[in-house]
Amino acid sequence: MNNLLQAIWVEALKVRRSRMPLLTALAMALLPLGGGFFMIVLRDPELARQAGLISTKAQITVGVADWPAYLGFLSSAMPACTIFFSFIASWVFGREFSDRTAKDLLALPTPRSAIVTAKLLIVVSWSAALAAWAYLVSIGVGTAIGLPQLPPGAVLAGSATFAVTVLLTIILVPPIAYFASAGHGYLAPMAVALLALGFAQAFAIAGWGEYFPWAIPALYAQGTQMGWASYAIVLLTGVAGIAGTLLWWELADHSR
Repeated sequence: MNNLLQAIWVEALKVRRSRMPLLTALAMALLPLGGGFFMIVLRDPELARQAGLISTKAQITVGVADWPAYLGFLSSAMPACTIFFSFIASWVFGREFSDRTAKDLLALPTPRSAIVTAKLLIVVSWSAALAAWAYLVSIGVGTAIGLPQLPPGAVLAGSATFAVTVLLTIILVPPIAYFASAGHGYLAPMAVALLALGFAQAFAIAGWGEYFPWAIPALYAQGTQMGWASYAIVLLTGVAGIAGTLLWWELADHSR
């Protein structure tokens, strides 16, 4: 336990001393700001037309200007944040190879499993913090633009959908950590993340999205009814990513 706590402290220190938390927070804030922009367009389509904006497109994308629509937009866009979360996993794991510190890290009297577990906990915590940040920004933006008040139950339902979508999205991050490790850097994991999102779109269009893990969070956010097998696929994918990453760090040849 002491080794794990020490490893978590070291990984947290690396994050704190970098600019990545600030950069990812700024990038994540664009999501609720974009949703707020669509709400403004929907509330005043005449002003939007005078400004040269296409209000029809915004209405098709979001619906009406209220809290359920705003939170629904946020939930539907959250699966695309796989890119942000994958970038975090790529940075946490891949930087050890780009900085040539991987072998030094493994030479420490700390179990490799503790190092990997600490990194995964940092990735999950960081990703969850970004999602919470996006939600808080959305509350501020929605209040600032004057979205109409609704019964707490309606907002609670939208918030619950957002939370579950975030959870499903974060569960799919560990496989990216594996590719960051096995690929010795940033390129392989980001390529896998982009391919996963591309295939998610293709599988969803083909009607097989409920069987492809990276398509399932988006389908859930859209209200698609899926069986337990879909959620089991997401969970098994995350577990496979954790197991693969742990095994790679334990068994792979780290002589180079």
